Amino acid sequence: MIKKNIFTILTTLIIIYLSLAGSLTIGQVGNIPYIDKIGHFGLYFILMAVIILEHKNSFRNTRQLILISLIPLFFGTLMELFQMLITSDRRGELLDAIANSAGIISAILLWLLYRPYYRTEN
Repeated sequence: MIKKNIFTILTTLIIIYLSLAGSLTIGQVGNIPYIDKIGHFGLYFILMAVIILEHKNSFRNTRQLILISLIPLFFGTLMELFQMLITSDRRGELLDAIANSAGIISAILLWLLYRPYYRTEN
């Protein structure tokens, strides 16, 4: 099971580190407005894309894909709660959770647009 999900696990560990590391560890990235929201969007887009690519032959229909997408959605919400409860210099924000959800939804929509052109070789 771990070999099949190795990239998902690695991506998740990176997200955990970036979510719970102090802001002094990560540092500031200039004065670009909402750069953290763009980061949240990108990380959860990548997480969902990795999940889709690792299991692309397992999804029989769109419903299964949407049900699987609840895992990174709950994970992102949990990370926001952990930022509020565990860290001292980070805070969970509703807009971060919305950016996480937008990244997940964008990855799903991109896959649903691409899937008709994707061919599996038997």
